[in-house]
Amino acid sequence: MHSFLFLDELSAEHQDLLLALSRETSFPAGHHIFEERQRADRFWLLGHGAVDLDLRVPGRQPVVVQTLHGGDLLGWSWLFPPYQWSLGARTRGPVTALEFDAAGVRALCEDNPDLGRSLVLRCAAVIGTRLRTTRSRLLDLYAPYGSGTGDR
Repeated sequence: MHSFLFLDELSAEHQDLLLALSRETSFPAGHHIFEERQRADRFWLLGHGAVDLDLRVPGRQPVVVQTLHGGDLLGWSWLFPPYQWSLGARTRGPVTALEFDAAGVRALCEDNPDLGRSLVLRCAAVIGTRLRTTRSRLLDLYAPYGSGTGDR
């Protein structure tokens, strides 16, 4: 399988504990992995392929706000109540991934606070990046002068 960027900053011991809870999975092209507001009971580390994260916009088709690739974390809503997806996810082409059961990983984190802290910090970094990317994308689409990143 692929190298998982999300795991790179975790200790080898923490990586091994997490990977023991994973299973390999794959999705065909055009597959909706999850939809906004559905229950978030798992997450994935992408191996190969690309997944579009999309946001529902009233009166329009869902807007792609970011595309994830191999090594990226897909899903963080499983970590925080109410455990519902804040975006949707659809494959661009065939995708391979490691899938994790959220309840199992949360229990592991409860039993191993150092792992829990490391995992939450990694997820927080992903969340920050995703929020900035989503904000810029929505400003580009809907603001009168774009995001101000040189597209005026």
